[in-house]
Amino acid sequence: MSKMITRLYDEFYDGEHAVLELQRIGVPDHDISLVSRKSEGKRDGVKVREPKDHTAGGAAAIDGGVGVATGGVIGAAGGILAGLGLLAIPGLGPVIAAGWLASAAVGAVVGGAVVGAAGGIVGALTHAGVSQEEAEVYAEGVRRGGTLVSAKVEDNKVSSAEAALNSVAHVDITARGAGYRESGWKGFNPDLPPYAESESAAERAAHPVH
Repeated sequence: MSKMITRLYDEFYDGEHAVLELQRIGVPDHDISLVSRKSEGKRDGVKVREPKDHTAGGAAAIDGGVGVATGGVIGAAGGILAGLGLLAIPGLGPVIAAGWLASAAVGAVVGGAVVGAAGGIVGALTHAGVSQEEAEVYAEGVRRGGTLVSAKVEDNKVSSAEAALNSVAHVDITARGAGYRESGWKGFNPDLPPYAESESAAERAAHPVH
């Protein structure tokens, strides 16, 4: 059996760091997904805070499934981070993404089968077992400039995977959702435009994570 573990990160490099932590404990690349709002220059000059005991082998694993699903745009030959590319997800527009969740969000086809249900990132998350309420907060977080990391983890790795993701400064999804609602947010609206970088910066300042 496997369980999906998801975390939202306000900073893109924290999302990258979280992926490396998952790789470090042995979660395969094909079970990891990253979706982040595309902003100009987001990856330029980014220094991934690589764990000391992380090896190049994990990062070099092949993420072939999504490469096939997206016509080679994402991860045709390379690890999950090496395979990050641009993808248009309904309700979010162009994002930096790779992995099974990104495929599901666009209803991608792998081996003749649809990876996930239609409905963008909310539909992909709920199809994978996330509650509608949490899925909408995750999607809204990405719309506002955040980075979503999800992993399918075998039962014997759940505790270590949760510890790995929690070791990086991440969003308390319950508190963030409450904050959104206090400001008048009613739920994720796929028709609203994504935040500009200046708006995302203000959002991070207003809701710091520790």
